[in-house]
Amino acid sequence: MAVGGRDAGRAYIGSFTAAGGWGVVTAAVDHATGALTVLGVSDAVADPSYLALAPAGDLLYAVSETDEGAVAAYRVTGATPELTAPPVPVRGAGPTHLAVHAGHVLTANYGSGSVTAVPLRPDGTLGDAPSAVLTHKGSGPHPQRQQAPHAHQVVPDPSGRWAVGVDLGTDSLRVCALDAGGDLTLHREVALRPGSGPRHLAFHPRGGIAYVLNELTPTVTVCRWDADDGALKPLGETSVLPGAPDGDAYPSAIVVAPDGRFVWTATRGEDVVSVLAVEEAGERLRFLATVPCGGHWPRDLALGSTGRHLYAANERSGDVTWFEVDLETGLPRRAGALDAPAVSCVVFD
Repeated sequence: MAVGGRDAGRAYIGSFTAAGGWGVVTAAVDHATGALTVLGVSDAVADPSYLALAPAGDLLYAVSETDEGAVAAYRVTGATPELTAPPVPVRGAGPTHLAVHAGHVLTANYGSGSVTAVPLRPDGTLGDAPSAVLTHKGSGPHPQRQQAPHAHQVVPDPSGRWAVGVDLGTDSLRVCALDAGGDLTLHREVALRPGSGPRHLAFHPRGGIAYVLNELTPTVTVCRWDADDGALKPLGETSVLPGAPDGDAYPSAIVVAPDGRFVWTATRGEDVVSVLAVEEAGERLRFLATVPCGGHWPRDLALGSTGRHLYAANERSGDVTWFEVDLETGLPRRAGALDAPAVSCVVFD
């Protein structure tokens, strides 16, 4: 898509302004090499740590990961992101993730353990206030990290019928329904292993399997997904760090290859990307290798729009590193990096 005279793809980079980040960064993507080049920057919103594109690609949504918690919309048809209106409070603390679903933006609010739905106007801009806030309940066995709910992610299922919330504090996944009036209701809660600390979920491209990356133990839980019933069934766990250290390793992000043959995860405490092979129709993962993430503290991991380049957002070293992926082995090879202070997220058009 060529917008404003551009022929290359676009990347959008989020960061923590409180730690010196630039805010929301727009970058051009060289599809042949994977290289990123900064086009524009907006620091209009505090701590825009996670981003999501509107389906049409002309608007970008960002959380404001602050104690007050808000969501913002930017117009991204030019080189510099332009805020469409003041951020909308989400009535939740510390939103860490967001997704577009059924005419709404959903935010996962880590601090308050809740999911918020904010309606979208016909032009894709945000409504004035949330239509619903679904508050989680429960806790887990970890004495510091699981004293209360901590919603870390919310993601639509491949059918578009459901939204799945991932809660680190309660060791559970919550399948939710959003009705035409914007009301968000709990359909089913699925328990994972106590103390696992689920953080992020990614679906297999065929839609019937979900992979849940756990933060408190460096594993991926494989779940069978039934879209008709809105049901997840845990099948087993696979380590992303064989011989992992006794302390917290802090896994952070998970990506599934477009052809469904590989899964990649990032782990902050070890500064690595793990490569896993997908077997048995997606129901089993096999650990293959780890490679250095190219920096320090990889908070996010994303696949470029061509599927040939993998990107690690290295928060503490302040860079986005890109890798060329061997499509036969799944192994990433470092190809370059872009300076990006306090980076936390990267998404592609």
